Amino acid sequence: MKKILFLASLMILTCALSFAQDGVKKKRQRAYDYGQVILSNFSEKAGLPPVTFNHWTHRSKYTCRLCHLDLAFEMRPNATEISADDIQQGFYCGACHNGTSRHDGQTIFAACDTTQKPSKTTNCERCHQPGKDPQMKANFYAFSKNMPADRFGNKINWELAEEQGLITPIDFIEGVSSHSAPMPVQKDFALNAGVESMPNILFSHQKHTVWNGCQTCHPDIFVGVKKGATTYSMIEIFEQKYCGACHSTVAFPLQECQRCHTEPVQ
Repeated sequence: MKKILFLASLMILTCALSFAQDGVKKKRQRAYDYGQVILSNFSEKAGLPPVTFNHWTHRSKYTCRLCHLDLAFEMRPNATEISADDIQQGFYCGACHNGTSRHDGQTIFAACDTTQKPSKTTNCERCHQPGKDPQMKANFYAFSKNMPADRFGNKINWELAEEQGLITPIDFIEGVSSHSAPMPVQKDFALNAGVESMPNILFSHQKHTVWNGCQTCHPDIFVGVKKGATTYSMIEIFEQKYCGACHSTVAFPLQECQRCHTEPVQ
């Protein structure tokens, strides 16, 4: 009976996630578009298309913490207000996209490179895309076919890919990141689901610190560091608050109920 109730609760939650607040079913993003962010603070004023940023190309190489803490990218699109001058000075994207940094034996192309002649600024179109990039789609499928599969989002189980050594995200850039003493990883703990027959949430600090460290979540997203100090609801998570700040935009989406609600029902 409890199993039936759990499955019913799971179906209701999944259906709720599939519809917008006006009752219209949301269009699910394609796997290669999930996590895509359009940046348009200054581009269009300069006569360029907005920047199309794909998270999957970067999370396969770098941790979330590196970009959102060390490089100071805001968690909300267009909140950072990155300019070409910032990049040329080595900030934000320019910390890596400078024409000299290397990854996996390859030199990373220089963004906003002022040394190129206007007729040869092919690198501009690598970020400032006037439309859909068919090569990006092809690159995604070539990359994802070797990754452990998932059902939603990018349809890649990034956690498992990291555990199996298929990706080794970098968490340090010399001259940018600081050498700070690591903090001890807290133990996993259970959070009450608040819904009868719904399994409780087993939260793993170990899994999150691999990608986020501590400071990505605390104190900007979760002010309290003691269990129960911050209260929130699934509705707030659906509104991209708390866990939803990542698990509705970049990390595996909220349709993956069983990825969090894993404690057996008593």
